[in-house]
Amino acid sequence: MKSRFEEMGGTYTEIDGIFYPNLALPEPETRPIGKWGMLHEAHLREHKPFTYINLLTTCKLDCYLADIHEQAVEMMDRMITQMAKAEGVTEELKATDQMEWVRRMNCIHNQAEEVVKADLIYV
Repeated sequence: MKSRFEEMGGTYTEIDGIFYPNLALPEPETRPIGKWGMLHEAHLREHKPFTYINLLTTCKLDCYLADIHEQAVEMMDRMITQMAKAEGVTEELKATDQMEWVRRMNCIHNQAEEVVKADLIYV
């Protein structure tokens, strides 16, 4: 009679008369989790430990964090472009007054970062 494990396609290896199930973890995620993934991981560990443990034990944590990082990068790029256009920060300004352009772009970048953190990372 087959065990439930064998019915599902599982196999065993015999070592010294003891049968051990042949278990293997899936290949680890190779995409980088980046800055945003690391921030979200710290948030999950501290504020949502059950979600963190669930993702970790099902081997889905790295993939989830890589997805969060990609979403955050896309959101940042989109917001910076939109905000720069709305505030009139152009290449013409960059050519005429570089320091003003840098100041305004840094301000836009910081604002976009705060929005990404509030809407995507710390939720």
